[in-house]
Amino acid sequence: MDNSSSSSGVGVLDKTMSVLDALESGPASLAQLVQITGLARPTAHRLAVALERHRMVGRDSQGRFVLGPRLGELSIATGEDRLLAVAAPVLVQLRDLTGESAQLYRRQGDLRVCVAASERTSGLRDTVPVGSELPMNAGSAAQVLLAWEDPDRIRRCLVGARFTAASLTQVRRRRWAQSVAEREQGVASVSAPVSGPGGRVIAAVSVSGPIERLTRSPGRMHSQAVLSAAERISESLHTYEGR
Repeated sequence: MDNSSSSSGVGVLDKTMSVLDALESGPASLAQLVQITGLARPTAHRLAVALERHRMVGRDSQGRFVLGPRLGELSIATGEDRLLAVAAPVLVQLRDLTGESAQLYRRQGDLRVCVAASERTSGLRDTVPVGSELPMNAGSAAQVLLAWEDPDRIRRCLVGARFTAASLTQVRRRRWAQSVAEREQGVASVSAPVSGPGGRVIAAVSVSGPIERLTRSPGRMHSQAVLSAAERISESLHTYEGR
């Protein structure tokens, strides 16, 4: 293993980072970690288990090592301000264009959290206060946040969900999701994915409102507007990262 270009001079740290770097491309068995990192088997095992204790590494259903939930929590903490700053004016524009409330959701464990919103100013509306924690088993934003997850997590989250694996396949194909009375009776929504600089889906942009206005096919009315909003946020994040 040639770490000369990225060596910090702190051997144990460099070896630890090599384990995390190896898992960036997907799950790996211990043997695969050894092959990718070039570390001795006992060293690779010791570091992976230590990282697992700190939730930086986890295990999938086959016992393979995967990146752990703590990394996602740290990513949210470091990227939240930038994401919110970029998204705020876009949500206002989306609200004004569609006439419906607009929200931004991020996944947090088994929940999705509303991290930003721009509410319709009058009339009947779907109000989701910032900070609201909603389940991942219903709603168009949940579909978007789950659609690009690894197969094992998708299977777990589909247990008891109001949507199916076929629904998520369709979401991945067209890059937007819709729901009608999934999360709450009388409410419809449309959502699209926001991607971070690495291309990973990090958030979902949504519009939501009463079925009477959005109809039972809300995607026909608002999918293009929501897609455009999500793409503008993604492009702004990519531009920021490239500076």
